[in-house]
Amino acid sequence: MNIMLFHSTYGLRPAVHAAADRLRAAGHEVWTPDLFEGRTFDDVESGRAFSDRIGKDELLKRAILAAAPYSERRLVYAGFSLGAATAQTLALGDARARGLLLLHGTSDIAENASVDELPVQLHVAEPDPFETDDWLSAWYLRMGRAGADVEVYRYAGAGHLYTDPGLDDYDAQAAEATWRTALGFLETL
Repeated sequence: MNIMLFHSTYGLRPAVHAAADRLRAAGHEVWTPDLFEGRTFDDVESGRAFSDRIGKDELLKRAILAAAPYSERRLVYAGFSLGAATAQTLALGDARARGLLLLHGTSDIAENASVDELPVQLHVAEPDPFETDDWLSAWYLRMGRAGADVEVYRYAGAGHLYTDPGLDDYDAQAAEATWRTALGFLETL
């Protein structure tokens, strides 16, 4: 599988490289574009302020430019939090997308979004301050209307970015369950 893996608002941290290595060890080819051009952050506020300065349109442009050379390989788009939102936008806009793996985040869905049974798997904390229950219910219904085949996994008590061992949110048990399930999902594509 060819996977385009996008980082969170913390930037291209060691946890993203470790995730890519884990995916590679399972036989996948993985790219990890650095949308922040080398900047990383230790707290969400600093990362969010930096991404706001760059702007949503510029971040999306950088993501598209990173993915475009590989799109003909039928990419699986994946990402962490902000990177999941980015991956979702690209997957819904790429008719050749093979799948979408969302870790800790989702995004708005264009009214005219349409996919042909795109396999989607979402892993998110429960509760999650950035992915509320009401939001996730509405998101799930909109993804279904767009034609996606969606699976959602919730992890009670885990912090928002619970797969990153370098953050306070880290939850080893939830992270292992996520990776086990995600690797199984990728095997089905």
